[in-house]
This record gives sequence, C-alpha cells and structure tokens, in this order.
Amino acid sequence: MIETKRSLFDNLQNFFGFDNFKGEQEAIITNILAGNDTFVIMPTGGGKSMCYQLPALMSDGTAIVISPLIALMKNQVDQLRAFGGSDSIAHFLNSSLTKADIARVKEDVLGGKTKLLYVAPESLTKQENIDFLRLNQVSFVAVDEAHCISEWGHDFRPEYRKIRQVISNIGDDIPIIALTATATPKVQQDIQKNLQMNNATVFKSSFNRSNLFYEVKAKRNVIKEIVKFVKQNQGKSGIIYCLSRKKVEEVAEALNLNGVKALPYHAGLDSKVRADTQDKFLMEDVDVIVATIAFGMGIDKPDVRYVIHHDMPKSMEGYYQETGRSGRDGGEGVCLAFYSEKDIDKLQKFMKDKPVSEREIGTQILKEVIDYAESAVCRRKQLLHYFGENFNEVGCNNMCDNCCAHKEHFDGEEQLHKALSLVRKTGEKFDDEHIISVLMGKDNPQVHNYEHHLMPEFGSGIADGENLWKSLMRQALLNNYLSKDIDQYGLLRLTKTGNNFIDNPHSIRFVLNRPMGTTDDDESEEGPKQGGGALDTALLQMLKDLRKKIAKQKGLPPFVIFQDPSLEEMCTHYPINTEELKQISGVGAGKATKFGPPFVDLIKKYVEDNEIDRPIDMVIKSAANKSALKVYIIQNIDRHLNLEDIAASKGLTYEEILREVESIVNSGTKLNLNYFIDEVIDEDKQEEVYDYFRTAEIDSIDDALVELGTDDYTREEVQLMRIKFMSEMGN
Repeated sequence: MIETKRSLFDNLQNFFGFDNFKGEQEAIITNILAGNDTFVIMPTGGGKSMCYQLPALMSDGTAIVISPLIALMKNQVDQLRAFGGSDSIAHFLNSSLTKADIARVKEDVLGGKTKLLYVAPESLTKQENIDFLRLNQVSFVAVDEAHCISEWGHDFRPEYRKIRQVISNIGDDIPIIALTATATPKVQQDIQKNLQMNNATVFKSSFNRSNLFYEVKAKRNVIKEIVKFVKQNQGKSGIIYCLSRKKVEEVAEALNLNGVKALPYHAGLDSKVRADTQDKFLMEDVDVIVATIAFGMGIDKPDVRYVIHHDMPKSMEGYYQETGRSGRDGGEGVCLAFYSEKDIDKLQKFMKDKPVSEREIGTQILKEVIDYAESAVCRRKQLLHYFGENFNEVGCNNMCDNCCAHKEHFDGEEQLHKALSLVRKTGEKFDDEHIISVLMGKDNPQVHNYEHHLMPEFGSGIADGENLWKSLMRQALLNNYLSKDIDQYGLLRLTKTGNNFIDNPHSIRFVLNRPMGTTDDDESEEGPKQGGGALDTALLQMLKDLRKKIAKQKGLPPFVIFQDPSLEEMCTHYPINTEELKQISGVGAGKATKFGPPFVDLIKKYVEDNEIDRPIDMVIKSAANKSALKVYIIQNIDRHLNLEDIAASKGLTYEEILREVESIVNSGTKLNLNYFIDEVIDEDKQEEVYDYFRTAEIDSIDDALVELGTDDYTREEVQLMRIKFMSEMGN
C-alpha cells in the first residue's frame, strides 16, 4: 500500500506538477487502479478529469474516455500533451477528423503509445470503431458527463444509453468510471442502472461552491445591463449564455462596440472557427465568450470570473453546470442570471411538440427553475437541496442576492398546517400547483374534476394571497416537510417531519418571495430606450432654448431639429459627444452630425459645471439598427413601389407601414416619397399642408387637422405630408 501511495504521488508530481490531491481524488484513483467500477459525482472545478487521467497514465493499455463535447476533447488532449506528454499520449476520435487523422490515431493506439483515447458516443457505436477497439488492451472506460444517460438529466443524449452494450462488445470485465458534475438522486439511479454498475463505489462530493456569488435579476434592458457589468469587470474572463444564436451574435457585437474583446460561440459556426475561438479564450486574446445554452462550452479554464445568463436555462442542472465554470480556481466567481416570464413561455413552447412523457418531465424540470428564480430563500440552499444535499446553515455569508437583501418574514404555523393537512387529505396525489389552486379557490378543470371545489378548504387561503402560498410551499420542500415524487411527475409526499408537524404543530417563520417586477421584451429592437434616471428639468429648458435659437437661425420649426422625446432622453443620459448622441432615440447619424455639436457642447459644460455623475449606461453603444424590415422599406421606396404593396408583402397594415416610414425619417434618414404622395394628394393640398408645418410650433397631426379642417384633409394626408416635410427639411 505504501508503494502504491508513493507511486501515486510521484506520478501526480512528475506528470501534473501537483503536490497534493484535491478532495477525494486519491481514494477515487486508488479504487480505479484496483479494477473496481467507480461512480464520481463531483461539482465543476472539483478535479474530475484528474480522476481518470492519472490512473490511465499508470495502467497498462489504453483508457477510453467517452465525452459528448468535441471542444472538451480537444481541450483535454492539448492539456495532457502540454503537461509534458508526447503528441501520441492522448488522442480524440470524432467527426472533426479527416481520414488521414483517423489512420494516425489508430496507428498510435495499436502501437501502445496512447494512454487516453477520447471518443464521442456517436463514434463509439460505429461497428468499425468497435472492431478496432477490440484489438487493443482497454484499461478502463471513463463515461464523462454521465448525466447525458438520463432523460431526467439536463442534456439527455440517446447515444449514451447504448454505451453499456458497446463496452460489453469490446471486452469482458472492463472497469467503468462514470463522472458527472450535476446529478439529482433520480439521475444518479438512472446512470447506475443503465451502465449496470449498481455495485460501483460511489464518491459524492458536496455541491457547495462557497466562492460563487449567485444573483437573479428581472430582465430589463438586459444588453445594457450586461455591457455595464462587463465594463465594470474590464479585463476579467467571463462567459455569457443566451438562448438563441441570434442573441449570441447581438450581445457579442454590443460588447465589441463598447471596447470589450468578445467572440460568439455556437453550433452554427464552422468547427474551425469554434476551435479558434476556444483557443483565443484560453490564451486570453479575448475576455468574453458569448455562447448558446444549447451548445456546451467544454472550456477547462480555471480563472473565469463571471458567468452571465442572458436567459434562464431550461433546467437547474444546466444552470449549475454553466455557473460552475466560474471561479474553478477557488477565486472570485459571480453568477448573474436575468429572469423573464416571457423566456419561460418560450421554453415551454419548445416542448409542446414533444411526446407527453418527455413534456411532463421537461415541465417539472422547468418549474424548478421558475421556483429558484422567484424565491427569496438563500440561492445556495435551493441549489444544494435540488441535488439532494441539505444546507443547514442560516445563510451563505451574503454570497447570494437573497441573503444580501432585506427579507420579509411571516408566521407560517397556521398556513403550513393547512397546506400539509390538505396534502394528506387528498391522498398525496397532487403537486404543489394543485394544492395552491384549491387553497386560492381556483375552480379550474383539474380541481373541478376531482370535486375539490366542494372541499371546505377550497378558497380558504385567498386572504393570504398566492405569493404567500408559493413562498410557503417552496420552503416546506426545502425544509423537508414535503418531498416530491420524481417518478410520479412531482406529486407531493409528506415526510416524517411533515406528518409530525400535522400532529404536533409548532411556531415557524418563512420568508416571503419578493415580486420580480415587470420585465422588458428584450426581443423588441425598437422599444423606447430607458432613461438613466430622473428627468433634469433645468437642462431640458436649456436644450429647448438652444433648439429654438437654432431653428430660428435656420428658418425651421423647432421639432425638425430634435423632437421632445429625444431632448428628454438627453436629460437623463447626458451625451457629451456625437457618438453618444447617436444612441439617443430619434437621433440617427445624420441628425447627430447636422444638428448635434452645439447640443453636446452645452450638455458637456452643464455636466462639468454641476459635477454630474453620468449614468454609466450612457456610454454603452448599441449596434446600428440593421432591422431587415427597415432596410427592405428603404430599398423598395427607392424603387418607387407603392406603400400599400410594401405593407402587404410584409403582412403589415397601411397604418403600420406609415409608422415605420415615419420612424426611419425621424431618425435622420432621407426618403423621397414624392412619387407616392403625388398620386394620392393634390398639389394644392400638398403646398397648404407643407406651409402649415413651416410655421407650426409642434408637429401634432391633431392640431394640423384643426387648423386645416377635417372636412378638407384626412389624417393620412397630413401624416404623409409631415413625413415629406421632416425628410426634406430635417435630414
């Protein structure tokens, strides 16, 4: 035994340069070297890869490592070679290789030069690869990301369920080590059952990452929030996850516009581009990677300082694994997520075409995400409970937003007794949503079908409010008064603690959920831009006076220079140069150049004289508006197409196309609509409306109709002429 230990430590130091093992690494490696099946549940950053890399180097033959991520395979092979091994010591076998590459890999493996062979599950199941692996001495098989086996896992891969059969085809009695960073008790059972390793030695580390700070914010103006956060953490490495490829590109572009070195990373990019992006991140040529949630990063980088979720992921496992890429070296790690009910609606829509059982599982998994985001309880306590671990401390030392925030408590003895009694009375056959519906008096189809609307408890909790019941039910689970029967789609079961409470109630206090508040629809590119604070009325008057002076000099109505909403936004954001002025709504590049200099000069002097601390989000530049619709409209007006035809081709009403055209013109783009206006408005009428706007103080259509007469002019005619006037005089 002493010799084995010396050998273990010698190899650890000689090859990896470490003096000590981390956590249970030594016991795990010893178990593998003894030829035993081994199941490792260890959080990201715990050192899982060492658990199979070191025994592979010390064993005869080649270890097969099954991994779902091409990026992760490349990363680990590069690292092993960099530690001092030859180029043949580790290889990967996947779809990214050419025939010549595959031939070289097989030659090295057959020659006994390769100690670790990384294989994608899809490649493993190919008959030609099974035949090849039979020719070799396999020391053991390591199944990385083993949660992919389970339909209850966050990244289910059907190919993973074939692994056991393939291993049996390769050889008899080959030891297996299964590893995962995210496995609920249900997923753990699935992994052991599917891999037929129920007698495996299980090593389960705590899921608590004490150095990570968790925060969930309501989604409002999220790209600006992200840019602001990244700018405040300039020079630190970070990963940002988005739900769609389009949003990945948009966020990456916004960061680059604001001086942050960022690159997009998603499955739609060429594999070489993805590999180059990964290398640039590891070599610190870029600070931030923006990636799709659906596409795993597989980045083994210890000093990622923050992970941001632009959208909440579809499972707590996904969230835990992705946030776990932060602070793997034990240093600072911030995990910031933005939550919106609209995002949850999208995720639910993605599931609507799936089989019923899969949809039920997905809905239950997604509900945990919603409860986590909306709850005011310690984030760490919720995360660890999800993975079957009790966090019994009072708080997490202010390492999450909920523990830092002021909490509102309520006495919950009576309500908890009522809820638990109802669970018992209804036979423990319903989920928390149904129990809350009964207490809140919601006569929905399910409540009605079971005749629970006739129970005395029906509606008895209305006075307490739904938020209280959601808070209570969540914490009844976290404090083990209730448990969820995962196999039965989340039906509530009373625990021993819960049954004891019903029979012997005692005083108890719970935390009331804080309302998340309303959120923006972040997909809307043309929504009003948010102000940076209260309107500065003193500056507004100065800007209006300047506008009036310039308008008089140029012989134009004031609204042609800048409209009131634009001036008001200047009084909350304080733009002090032309680039910043372009970010103000209603101010395009043309207007900023033509009319902007005196305005930014005035604002700059005002900011200096009054020592104003400008909101940081003012300096955040957004990507130029590249809306395909706007480009389409401009191009077709240049081709002199009828506005009604342009509207019809895009499924818009005539009123909607006029609003779009008006928005384009007001932002500073010149459009020549004479070809269309000449067809629908008489020349005399055109001149009269044009003359009216020359002398008008404001650009109100209603005021124009009063002055010109509603019997003689329609709203459409006045609106078209206002567009013509603004285009010709202001742009």
